[in-house]
Amino acid sequence: MNLTEDRSAARLAWARHVTGQHDLALESASADASFRSYWRGYVDGQPVIVMDSPPDKEDPAPWVAIGKRLADAGLHVPTVMIANLEQGFLLIEDLGTRTYLPELDDRTVDALYGDALDALLRMQMHVSTEGLPAFDHAWQTMEMEIMPAWLLERHLGVTLACGEWDVVENAFTAIMHAIAEQPRAFMHRDFHSRNLLVTAERSPGVIDFQGAMSGPITYDLASLLRDAYIVWDNERVEGWVEAYRLRLLDAHLLDERVDTDRFRRWFDLTGLQRHIKILGLFCRLCYRDGKPGYLDDLPRVLRYVLDTARRHADIAPLADLIEAKIGPRDIRIPVTA
Repeated sequence: MNLTEDRSAARLAWARHVTGQHDLALESASADASFRSYWRGYVDGQPVIVMDSPPDKEDPAPWVAIGKRLADAGLHVPTVMIANLEQGFLLIEDLGTRTYLPELDDRTVDALYGDALDALLRMQMHVSTEGLPAFDHAWQTMEMEIMPAWLLERHLGVTLACGEWDVVENAFTAIMHAIAEQPRAFMHRDFHSRNLLVTAERSPGVIDFQGAMSGPITYDLASLLRDAYIVWDNERVEGWVEAYRLRLLDAHLLDERVDTDRFRRWFDLTGLQRHIKILGLFCRLCYRDGKPGYLDDLPRVLRYVLDTARRHADIAPLADLIEAKIGPRDIRIPVTA
C-alpha cells in the first residue's frame, strides 16, 4: 500500500469512527491547489464534509483559527463538528456545491456580488488582524518573483538580460508603493468565485480562508472583481469599485481624501500584484505539482496583466516585455523539457 492509499484508508477509518457510521462512504468533493482535499459523505441522510489536511504539508490549525474569527464576526463559514489536528482530519459542515463561478452571468452578477461585497465589508470592519502575518514588502516581492521564475524561465525558456530585469524591478517597486499607501484590514487572499458558495441562508458561504493576512484594503476587492476565472467589462468593474469606495468611506475605513482616481490606482496595482503572482503560480502548479489544467486559465490572467499595466505609464513597459517574450506561442501548451 502506497502513501496515498495509506492516507485514504486512514481518512475513511477516522470518518467512520467519529460518525459511528461503519458503512460510511466518501466521495471527492473538491481539492485545493494545495495538498488539502475535501470528501463528502452522508450521515443519517445528511451531507457532511471530511477535510483532509496532512499536517506535515498543510497544517489545519490556521484554517480552524481563522474560521472561528470569521464565524464570530457573522460570516458564513463551515462549522467544525469534530477535529483531529494531529492527524489532519476534520468533520465539517457541508455548505453545498453551488460555487459562484457557474452561477454568475449578466442576470445574476449584481445580486451575487452584492452579497459578496456585503460579506467583504463585514470582514474588513469586524474581523481582527491581530496575530496575522503581514502582507509586507518581502512577501509581495516573493510572490511576484514566481512569475519570472516559472512563467518566463520555466514555461517560456526565457533568460532576462540586465536591462530587462530593470523593467521588472521598476514595475514591482511601483506596485509595492501603491500597496504601501493603503490602509490595512483583514485580507482573505483568495476571495473569488471558486471560494464563495450560494447558500440558502447567509449567502455567501466563504471557504479557503486559511491563508488570511493583514493587507491592503483593495486586495480582496480585486480578487473578486478581477477574478482569474471570469471576466467582466472594465466599465462595470469600475462602477462596482467606486460604489465600494463610497461604502469604505461611510464605514470610516478610508480617508475621505482618497478620491476615485487614487482608489482605482490602488485597486489596479494591487490586483496586478496578484495577477503577476498567478501567472507564475499556474505554471508552477503545472510543472512542480503535476496540475497542467491551470495553464488553460493563463490567457485570461495574462490579459488582465497586460491591460492593467498599460493603463499606468510607470508599469506599461512590463506589459511590453512580457508580451514580447511570449511572442506568437499559445501559452496554454506546456513545454516537455
